[in-house]
Amino acid sequence: MISIKSALAKPFAKRVHYNIQKWAKKPFETQEKVFQNLISEAVSTQFGKDHDFISINSYEDFVKRVPIRDYEDLKPYVERVVAGEEDILWKGKPLYFAKTSGTTSGSKYIPISKESMPYHVEAARNAILMYINETGNSKFVDGKMIFLQGSPILKEQNGIQLGRLSGIVAHYVPKYLQKNRLPSWETNCIEDWETKVDAIVEETLPENMTIISGIPSWVQMYFEKLQQKTGKKVGDIFKNFNLFIFGGVNYEPYRAKFENLIGRKVDSIELYPASEGFFAFQDKQNEKGMLLQLNSGIFYEFIKADEFFNENPKRITIKDVEVGVNYVMIISTNAGLWAYNIGDTVQFTATKPYRVIVSGRIKHFISAFGEHVIGKEVEQAMQEATLNSNIRVTEFTVAPQINPLEGLPYHEWFIEFENEPEDVSALAKKIDTSLQKQNSYYFDLIQGKVLQPLRITKVKKGGFQEYMKSIGKLGGQNKLPRLSNDRKIVEGFPHIN
Repeated sequence: MISIKSALAKPFAKRVHYNIQKWAKKPFETQEKVFQNLISEAVSTQFGKDHDFISINSYEDFVKRVPIRDYEDLKPYVERVVAGEEDILWKGKPLYFAKTSGTTSGSKYIPISKESMPYHVEAARNAILMYINETGNSKFVDGKMIFLQGSPILKEQNGIQLGRLSGIVAHYVPKYLQKNRLPSWETNCIEDWETKVDAIVEETLPENMTIISGIPSWVQMYFEKLQQKTGKKVGDIFKNFNLFIFGGVNYEPYRAKFENLIGRKVDSIELYPASEGFFAFQDKQNEKGMLLQLNSGIFYEFIKADEFFNENPKRITIKDVEVGVNYVMIISTNAGLWAYNIGDTVQFTATKPYRVIVSGRIKHFISAFGEHVIGKEVEQAMQEATLNSNIRVTEFTVAPQINPLEGLPYHEWFIEFENEPEDVSALAKKIDTSLQKQNSYYFDLIQGKVLQPLRITKVKKGGFQEYMKSIGKLGGQNKLPRLSNDRKIVEGFPHIN
């Protein structure tokens, strides 16, 4: 028997699909409209005056007047907004500040305006509706759904609410989903992550869970605790759990482990949310990449990643991007971020419509020897090397070993295994071969005897979680970089076998 809610979801999904197709099929006109609207709305802001927005009539004018900035460059403006001043980066005051713990800048205060807030909520909703429209599956809307997220408790500072993005979004769950949503408000407010996950296990065990959502590394912790408590696979505990929604990191390195924990395959939807904006979501189950949100108050620019650190790197719009090239993504938004470098690198998988994958962070790469190895490459190498094997990896990170006690320098892979390989050196060889295949710079350095092939250092079980806890970053939206250009992270790694 189909419920009313399930029946109504399908026509609603069809309408949303139609509306998305309208702008997706007119990408250039859509982005031009967003661009013109952003400039005209911000002409009389302090930033608009300082950068002569009144004279900006084209993208070329914008490039001449507004340089690329990261958070540190924008900070003088942000500090004025935090102090309570109006009309600085965007008209009026922001509704919220999403407070994030930056790795380089300390705490960041990212503004969210009344114009930008609806897009944070709509994009996640639309991702689910696009899935319903494509698959015809809407039964799950009658079950319980959970999003593992930060605390929804907000603080106020000079009339602006302050909190984590996931906590802010928790205040916008539509009424028709409130009864279906877990965890309870009280559990969601627990700050200590391990205590919170234990409470979530207790709350969800007796329920008909149909959607589970969150960053894979933290959902994994929840699944493991469920299994420890019951001795059952997650798919046996929750018979109707058939949709996993995730974002924040690439799911592929976790997929085999998840399927083992669940005991069967489930559909998944990838999201690309950030405090700065909701950029993309997976709109098709069998297409690679996520649909770039061109109609969400965000104007996008791109710079080729390998040119980014040049004196004057070329800035381009979606008109000039190419499939498969690694780009730094630059955004201007209706929350008052202008030509802002969020630090992510993306690659386009398609341009009709525009779909992207997140390939890494512009700061998270290894090029200690000129190899330009990025996150996507190490993840693909790990995936290829463990394919069709019993090897299961819980977590890993990579760092350069520049001064080994003997022999040539190398990349050191710190891996926590759930199922260890019988031969670690054979696994290292497979990973290295895949990396050489993907990255010609790395291939040349190995072949030219500048580097020796990578080495694996095993991390004891639970080591990564212990490390994140030791630096106060267990749970929530916190993620360990997949790779670094130095050994700062691994030097602080206290749990190596």
